[in-house]
Amino acid sequence: MIGGAVLLLVIFVAYGLFAKNKKDPAIPISDNNARQMQMLAYERLTILVDRIALPNLISRVSLAGVSAQEMQALLTQNIKEEFSHNITQQLYVSADAWSAVKNLKEQNLLIINQYAKTLPSQATGLDLNKNLLEYCMQNKKGALHEVVNEVLNFELKKSLLG
Repeated sequence: MIGGAVLLLVIFVAYGLFAKNKKDPAIPISDNNARQMQMLAYERLTILVDRIALPNLISRVSLAGVSAQEMQALLTQNIKEEFSHNITQQLYVSADAWSAVKNLKEQNLLIINQYAKTLPSQATGLDLNKNLLEYCMQNKKGALHEVVNEVLNFELKKSLLG
């Protein structure tokens, strides 16, 4: 068993040395192409931030006649899907930009889940949405999407100038 692990380690090291000395067959990306890909990533993340902003999410996902628990599931599922759909954009943006987007996602999921827990079992989706929108109007964290958009703008400008 140990001999197999050592052999595997030797193979990995040998492959690493071989691959390091071999020319990379990948197509080189020009600075112009890289910047364009980066700009597109920031653009997509800006759209993501807009789509998962609580007021926008609620207006887009809201359904009449559903329970608060069903609405909670719809809202959280939508956020997770939107985020998952854009997860590769982290390859093209700064760590700060990606962290801000990730924090927005986590914050919104936390807010939705916390407010859903406070409602009685017979509460409707409308009740949950109303509480979430009131939170957004009364609390600065409710407008976190605006702060994240500012971070994305700043990081894009910084990368274009740098």
